Amino acid sequence: MKLKNPVSQFKQNLDSKIRESAINAARSRIILAGLKAESLSPEELEIIVKEEEDKIKSKIKEKGLFAMAAALGLGWWI
Repeated sequence: MKLKNPVSQFKQNLDSKIRESAINAARSRIILAGLKAESLSPEELEIIVKEEEDKIKSKIKEKGLFAMAAALGLGWWI
């Protein structure tokens, strides 16, 4: 029996959740733009989803930095 690396398994689960959230955000973005997903090419859809993934990842990083600053007591200067 081969054991899986828990870190890589966690990363895969996290990437999967981020991808799902990005797809949902992309759907909302397309609807708000007054378009239909069927009218866009697969490349355009992938670009929109990638942009949403990048937004989600940057929010996660930003929150992590603020949490670290708060833990270090640097909250007053940021």
